[in-house]
Amino acid sequence: MESRIMEHPILGEIKKGRKVSFYFDGKKLEGYEGEPIAAALKAEGVMVHRYTSRKHLPRGIFCAIGRCTDCVMVVDGRPNIRTCVTPLKEGMKVQTQYGVSAASFKEQEEKGNEKI
Repeated sequence: MESRIMEHPILGEIKKGRKVSFYFDGKKLEGYEGEPIAAALKAEGVMVHRYTSRKHLPRGIFCAIGRCTDCVMVVDGRPNIRTCVTPLKEGMKVQTQYGVSAASFKEQEEKGNEKI
């Protein structure tokens, strides 16, 4: 069964562009150019996009229309990108977001302790 999102509630029918490679947390994946990043990730079995700052709880696609922040990720080094409405491009580097960073909570804690 195909797990790819074919019709988006806001963007409408998703037209498959050419197959492209992109990177998720350093792992090479494939999707279709122009489809939302979140759709490409879902098709590859990725459901967790970020972890909350306070309780470190996992979040993924929720509204899929760009209103909430559950799908935000670090894309090409920029945090807080809403992946449910951001089109996939060849070579994109997509990273799980930890709070407002691509660095894991442990790395953030270690870096914070270095400043003391």
